[in-house]
Amino acid sequence: MAEEQPHKHVILRKTVVLVGMMGAGKTAVGRTLAAQLGVDFLDSDHEIEEAANMSIAEIFARDGEPFFRDKESQVIERLLAGTPCVLSTGGGAFLAERNRQMITEKGVSIWLNADLEVLWERVRHKDTRPLLKTENPKKTLSEIFQTRVPIYSLADMSVLSGGGATLEEMGRRVQDALLQERPDVLEVAT
Repeated sequence: MAEEQPHKHVILRKTVVLVGMMGAGKTAVGRTLAAQLGVDFLDSDHEIEEAANMSIAEIFARDGEPFFRDKESQVIERLLAGTPCVLSTGGGAFLAERNRQMITEKGVSIWLNADLEVLWERVRHKDTRPLLKTENPKKTLSEIFQTRVPIYSLADMSVLSGGGATLEEMGRRVQDALLQERPDVLEVAT
């Protein structure tokens, strides 16, 4: 059976901003979705690191979280003002009301909604998650999850992340949701 192809001849009118927990697939799904749509993929954390010429951990250590969050908002605003693309944000970016409003006004937020066990399976063997460098990382992840899910649920749209879907299938899930619910963002070219 031939694999289903991504949607052809679609036009992205607004930036698609992927939000959600660490391990939800924002970067991997974002890259795949951008390739399927033929648009750029940007990552706000990467853009912040490039602009500052240092890692996010270094920015936190040198300037503190409030400074970082301010710069994060500035970078997201700049990226939203550019050509429509797929944008992955850091897990904490959507927590700020200022960022949520800006994203809804200039783009569309899509929560990649994965359950706690899926997230844990995806992040448990990685040492690149500073928030999980605790005595009990699964408990820490669970606490972060409980705190953030009500805020992520404010996203413009939600797409289930998990269930053994491939990256290509996840990209199609996001496209299908956009085509059904947000023709102002993604439309079929005539």
